[in-house]
Amino acid sequence: MLILQLAVVAVVLGAVAAVSVHQSTREFRDLQGGRMLSVAESLASTPIVREQLDAPLVEQVLAPDVDRAAALSGATVAEIVAPDGRVLVSTDPTRVRGVADLGDSDAVRGRGWYGDVTVDGRTSIAGHVPVLDTDGRVLAVVTVSENYPSTWMLLSGSGARLLIYLGIGAGLGAVGSVLLSRRVRRHTLGLETAEIATLADHREALLHSIREGVIAVDTDGRITMINDSAVALLGVEPGVVGRPVDEVGIDPGLAAVLLGQGEVEDLVITTATRVLAVNRRSATIRATGRGAGRGGQSIGTVTTMRDSTELASMQSQLTSHKSVTDTLRAQTHEFANQLHTISGLAQLGSYDEVTALVGTLTRRRAEISESITAHVHDPAVAALLIAKTSLAAEVGVRLDLDPASHLRALDPALSTDVITVVGNLVDNALDVSRDSGAERIVVRLQDRPDLLVEVTDSGPGVPPEMRDVVFSRGVTSKPDTPGGRGIGLALVRLVSVQHGGTAVVDDADTGGARFRVRIPLG
Repeated sequence: MLILQLAVVAVVLGAVAAVSVHQSTREFRDLQGGRMLSVAESLASTPIVREQLDAPLVEQVLAPDVDRAAALSGATVAEIVAPDGRVLVSTDPTRVRGVADLGDSDAVRGRGWYGDVTVDGRTSIAGHVPVLDTDGRVLAVVTVSENYPSTWMLLSGSGARLLIYLGIGAGLGAVGSVLLSRRVRRHTLGLETAEIATLADHREALLHSIREGVIAVDTDGRITMINDSAVALLGVEPGVVGRPVDEVGIDPGLAAVLLGQGEVEDLVITTATRVLAVNRRSATIRATGRGAGRGGQSIGTVTTMRDSTELASMQSQLTSHKSVTDTLRAQTHEFANQLHTISGLAQLGSYDEVTALVGTLTRRRAEISESITAHVHDPAVAALLIAKTSLAAEVGVRLDLDPASHLRALDPALSTDVITVVGNLVDNALDVSRDSGAERIVVRLQDRPDLLVEVTDSGPGVPPEMRDVVFSRGVTSKPDTPGGRGIGLALVRLVSVQHGGTAVVDDADTGGARFRVRIPLG
């Protein structure tokens, strides 16, 4: 880089010198051309020149006058030339009787002229004046010429100041180049350009080969790096580097995490199509190696994210299995109590009471099943509601199906998703409704025109500022899952969005919260 800068300085100085030489040459031509023309006119107007042109030894007779003109004017060569170009008299005796180069001179046509000619192989500025007789006929031509000075002479002739300026410019350019080179090396940690390119190539290759998404954000909230996995997970364009996080279309919940400070570990965030496990760390310059001078300086944050959508689905299935297990346990406990009662009555010989108790239990079980299956014709959803009703009764909560509900048999894939939505909403409602005073949950299902799942609980409700967060960050009210690791509501939103629907929460008319999921049908 230093050599390149010095080369640029040299080119600039060379250009300045070339311009100066060109200007000096033009000034020399104009000034000396006029002088040579004046000297030639003076010599041509001398009477002796016109009178002695035909003398036998003209080169000797007129030599003193020609030499005197050359000496007074400082010309290189002064000559008297015949109209045909033959040299009659010259300050250089070797040129006598030779042929002079008159160039484009107009002197042979009776007019004075000055311009460039070649004298003994060198370019000279010459003035030509004709010697005329009384009739105006050209008798001879007086030529006075001076060689052009060399380039060095032109530069030095331009004045010592030009040389000083060129020297100062060269010195300042060299010093500036050295200082700039040192500054660049300091900011690049002493690395050469090839090393920087190698590091950049290795960094890009390593980052883009990582399976997890990696995104770096500086202290101004601008994206400084993003790998291919993060582009795919976030659904953004590859060319977002350098743009603010909140202007590239990232989910607001995730954008808030990217713009935050401090450390975040295994935070579950849902976007429109994915469930992401996010970790955030502050990025600082290490205080060792070549960057020791800036050690500890914060440059932003680095966030990694992994796709946990499949894991969340498996967790939902596991939760469903656990719910079924809890339901079976509750029913087993209930049946055990009932069997103990029947056994005691039988031992007492109260057979009529046994018959009445069995009839009552049968009717109650049939009423629960019929109240659900009369409105819900999808077997899987109906079975889930029956199981959840028993589980709710076990924990002291009443679960009712809205009499206006109606749900037809669904496609198996959609039925599975509806089970996920209903199961998670009911489980969430059970958690917040127990010990709430009313202890009641109402489920409403509709399949016209769209599929509507509405679950109302008797809990404390959801504050307005939490109604988006409760879906996007997977927060939970369960006491055994600190730190917001719940995934149920996040799955509800994910399922609804995947089907092109919506999931919202507001206040119920009777108090508590009302979760409403709408999924387009057909």
